[in-house]
Amino acid sequence: MIKEKARVKTFKINDTDVTAKSDSSILEVAKEHGIKIPTLCYFEGLSEVGSCRMCLVEVKGSDKLIPACTSKIKEGMEVITNSPKLESHRKMVLSMIFAERTHTCSVCVSNGNCELQDQAIELGLEHSHVPYIHKHFELDASHKDYVYDPNRCILCTRCVRVCDEVEGAHALDIFGRGIDAKIIHDMDEPWANSESCTSCGKCVQVCPTGSLFEKGVSSAEMVKKKNIVTNLIQMRKDR
Repeated sequence: MIKEKARVKTFKINDTDVTAKSDSSILEVAKEHGIKIPTLCYFEGLSEVGSCRMCLVEVKGSDKLIPACTSKIKEGMEVITNSPKLESHRKMVLSMIFAERTHTCSVCVSNGNCELQDQAIELGLEHSHVPYIHKHFELDASHKDYVYDPNRCILCTRCVRVCDEVEGAHALDIFGRGIDAKIIHDMDEPWANSESCTSCGKCVQVCPTGSLFEKGVSSAEMVKKKNIVTNLIQMRKDR
């Protein structure tokens, strides 16, 4: 079966006319034109899930906010990526993320190198708009090289997707619902006992927070090497 070529469509982003292929997402087109839309679960080269809700944008004529990462462009649509309504929404989303788990930046290994922290600074979030839940999980430090701290996990599923889509191991998944949800290895085994894990470390490098980190690092010392994954993804595209 011959795949139909994507057509070119014209629409507006922040009152500026842009053109792009019809199979492009709003986020992809915005990035191409230097328009920044905040994201947390998105990672270039991995499938889009729209779980963090940070990239929601407005479309003129609609009362609904739509995720830019999973929404395809449409002819004549008018997209707004920044407004008081969106700023308020994003601050509330960040507040709920911070309130659900434990994110004390001063003692985190990713302090200064955390995407969640960066978003809070850029949006000017000075305090949580919702009460803290203080849910507590046990750390999994069983692996010889890495640690998983569910207390800092934002359930973006980057680690799950890179393990499945890039490494091909699918050693990770989400277990539980709501505030009890966490990332597990295999059938909720200790990381060291996982028969599927290849110990490649890709999950650690794509993690946007201090939830997955290398052993031996202390506060503010964990710098994620995202290019290890992005370079591999680009090499596969170029084949």
